[in-house]
Amino acid sequence: MDILVYLENNNGKIHRISLEAVAAAQSLGSELGQSVGAIAIGEGAEILGAQASGLDIAEVLTVSGDQLNTYSADGYSAALAQIIESESPQYVFAGHSYQVRDFMPRVSAKMGIPFLSDNIAVRVENGFPLYTKQVFHAKLAADVTASSSPCIVSFQSAAFSSDAIESGTAAVRSVNVTLSDSDVRTSSEEPFQESEGGVDLSSADIIVAVGRGIGKEENLPMVEDLANALGAEIASSRPIVDSGWYEPFRQIGSSGQTVAPKLYIALGISGAIQHVVGMKGSKNVIAINKDPGAPIFELADFGVEGDILEIIPKLTEAINNAKS
Repeated sequence: MDILVYLENNNGKIHRISLEAVAAAQSLGSELGQSVGAIAIGEGAEILGAQASGLDIAEVLTVSGDQLNTYSADGYSAALAQIIESESPQYVFAGHSYQVRDFMPRVSAKMGIPFLSDNIAVRVENGFPLYTKQVFHAKLAADVTASSSPCIVSFQSAAFSSDAIESGTAAVRSVNVTLSDSDVRTSSEEPFQESEGGVDLSSADIIVAVGRGIGKEENLPMVEDLANALGAEIASSRPIVDSGWYEPFRQIGSSGQTVAPKLYIALGISGAIQHVVGMKGSKNVIAINKDPGAPIFELADFGVEGDILEIIPKLTEAINNAKS
């Protein structure tokens, strides 16, 4: 196969960000006329393989073993390096998750191959893929390419939509790697989060995000009431985190998390580019802001011009009444 996609295990299911990487691989493979495969490693690899067998790809590889039952950067990097050597893909694609950030650099260093990380797009020029990544806090976009193959490429969350994946029938093949206990010298805690007790907002279906329009910290409970009514996770723009009102893991944007929920409600968020790059992949965006010229309205599917301090309690009440 020409393009090999790493499938990350998220509680027994293929991680959404890995499915987005599959969508990227299918798109590139179609343009270049190249075959696409996938690989699942560790405990549950067979389960992920069965799930991936319904995708329009050539083959799914599953790798398991005693040293891979629990994730470790040592074990996973050694296993993937052996598979790359034996299968000889030109490109290894992955979603830019916490886990991929942890072990993919080791694969790159171990094999001496390029790692182009955190890209937001890929296109074909002169018969070769050209990747785009954000630089200078997402104020600029730079095009990069690998000078040799194989190379590893990771994509930012929401760079591609998992809805774009083409279904099909893929063969599943179990492959063996040679590992010993001495190959695994480290252990990792689960899940892969930037801070203890942090929330991986990238897996949330509904997000209620609050910005400086909330006015003061004492007004945050009404946001939390709305989130509870919707069964949503709470997120924020950077000014809220800088004020110490919410923990850094709740920040959305170029210096925070990147998300792609089914519904994103932006409360009092102006829509600066640094925030927009973190939520532009949302399926539906509702923006509430009293400034009619707020940039967030250009991105919103539904916009409400008004004071969030007046609207949030009424919206929460309406949702709770509809549920009762």
